[in-house]
Amino acid sequence: MRASTFRRLLNLWPPFLFNSIRVQSLSEDYTQARIVLRLRPWNRNYVRSQFGGNLFAMADPFWMLLAMHRLGPDYYVWDKAGSIDFVAPGREDVYAHFHLDEATLDELREAAADGGKVLRWFENDITTASGDVVARVRKQLYVRLKPKAR
Repeated sequence: MRASTFRRLLNLWPPFLFNSIRVQSLSEDYTQARIVLRLRPWNRNYVRSQFGGNLFAMADPFWMLLAMHRLGPDYYVWDKAGSIDFVAPGREDVYAHFHLDEATLDELREAAADGGKVLRWFENDITTASGDVVARVRKQLYVRLKPKAR
């Protein structure tokens, strides 16, 4: 599927659409994604900052999605674990940027070449437009070469 079509579909996905999470860009080669979470009256928490669940949701699927598209159909790619560290209150729109480089993909391919499972952590920050860190997100991916592709 073309990345531009996939981006539009993600933006219509109810957990993103109703929580003001938007995929601003998704590179055609699936190496990069930029996400924004707009601060709205319906997604603020009790102290008027970004709701923590939305901060995690905006970052949740992207390492897996980028890896799935880049590695292709010969690999299983699953989210295994995740964590978030809230650094500062998000009192404005916040952003997350994901970049999956070729060197990391090569490492995953090499580690999975024998058919065993590979667990790898990915990290990124959620920031304000001026670059202030609001949260740090860690996601662990499970990657494995499918048996028929060995």
